[in-house]
Amino acid sequence: MTLAFDLDLLRTFVAVVDSGGFTKAAERVHLTQSTVSQQVKKLEANLGKVLLLRDKSTGGVRTTEAGEILLSYARRLLATAEEAMNVMRQPSAPRTVRLGVPEDFAGRRLIDLLSAFAAASPHVRLDTMSGWSNELRRLLDTREIDLALVKREPGESGSMARWAEELVWVQSALRPLRSDIVPLAVFPIGCIYRERAIRSIEDCGRRWHVAYSSQGLMGVQAAVASGLGISLLPANAVLAEHDRLQPSDGFDPQPPAELALIKAGSRLTPEASFLADFIIENLDPDLV
Repeated sequence: MTLAFDLDLLRTFVAVVDSGGFTKAAERVHLTQSTVSQQVKKLEANLGKVLLLRDKSTGGVRTTEAGEILLSYARRLLATAEEAMNVMRQPSAPRTVRLGVPEDFAGRRLIDLLSAFAAASPHVRLDTMSGWSNELRRLLDTREIDLALVKREPGESGSMARWAEELVWVQSALRPLRSDIVPLAVFPIGCIYRERAIRSIEDCGRRWHVAYSSQGLMGVQAAVASGLGISLLPANAVLAEHDRLQPSDGFDPQPPAELALIKAGSRLTPEASFLADFIIENLDPDLV
């Protein structure tokens, strides 16, 4: 029965019916007339049924009852085979890698890096989401993302790579603040810059209050530039409108923080490993 449904035999059978005869069918399937006749006879022999009868009045052919039944199935089988072939000829769909990035890192630096990755790896579709490091760690734990760049304190283990991040105190260059109670322009709770700033000020016995809080780096930068508050920022986030504070201003130097590349679980897909290697090779330490 498997041989009966040889696609070549079915294709020839359908061509004979559609064209109304063996001669025109031979032209359609690019075979000789004798070969077309032999293939139809072979199909009939395999099925044990007569499928076509010659119409002496017209010189063409007509289907028997069995041929009419087979014709409907033959068309569907051929259409399914064609659909399968078209699907298999298409390029494989790109595999998705999910990357988490720090909220204050999701800017031009990241876009340039990821654009270079996209150009180098069209076989990978990259989905990125930004958030604070504690949220990114949660997403890693629940396997909602594959990789994450997180900000953390130096010395923690469990990273694929890490880069030191210089931190500096800044205030407005045009509107310097002089107050016993330090006004802070900070990120939300959970950000290590915020925690560092508060801890350092308290260790010096000084009081503080949150004058401005923002989810994004641009908001904190603008708040500092306008004189709303003082902040502890990565050195690469300092603007021309900012003034770096020194120990003589009452702000102790801070040891570097750390940007770390962390993976979800113990194993990565080949695509996620490819992205991890690309980040490790191409992330400019001067931009961290």
